[in-house]
Amino acid sequence: MKIAVGTDMKMHVAEVVVQELKNRGHEVVEFGALVTTPAPWPKVAVEVAQKVAAGEFDQAVLFCWTGTGISLAANKVKGIRAALCQDAETAAGARKWNDANVLAMSLRATSEVIAKEILDAWFANSPSEDPEDADCLAWLDAKEAELLK
Repeated sequence: MKIAVGTDMKMHVAEVVVQELKNRGHEVVEFGALVTTPAPWPKVAVEVAQKVAAGEFDQAVLFCWTGTGISLAANKVKGIRAALCQDAETAAGARKWNDANVLAMSLRATSEVIAKEILDAWFANSPSEDPEDADCLAWLDAKEAELLK
C-alpha cells in the first residue's frame, strides 16, 4: 500500500510510524516537517489529503501536537475521512464503520507502543459490509457532494 505520512513537527513518534510502515511493507512518502520546515499543520494536512483524494496514495497518516487540527484540516478535502485515533479500538472502528482513509494521531499523547497498536488495528480492519453501515457512508458521501459543490 502507498501511504503518505505528514507532520507539522519532526518528533520521534512520527519517525517511528514511518519506519513501522516501511517494516510492514508499505511504500511511504514523507511530507511536512519530516522533509522541510516550516510545516504549518493546515498546509501539511491539505497537501496530503488532496493527494489521497486524487488517488496518488491509498491512505495517509498525519500528526500534529494534539492531532485535532491536522484531522480537521484534512477533512476539508472532498473524499477524505480523517479520524483522530488515540487508541487501537478507535482506529479499528474508524476503518470498520467510517471507512477512514486518513489516520491522525497526537504527537504529544501517542507513545511508540500505542502508535504501533493503532497501526495494528487500522490495518487489521476494512470497511464493514453491513448494509446499515454502507447506507450511512453513502448518505455521508451524498451530503458531502451537496455541501462541497
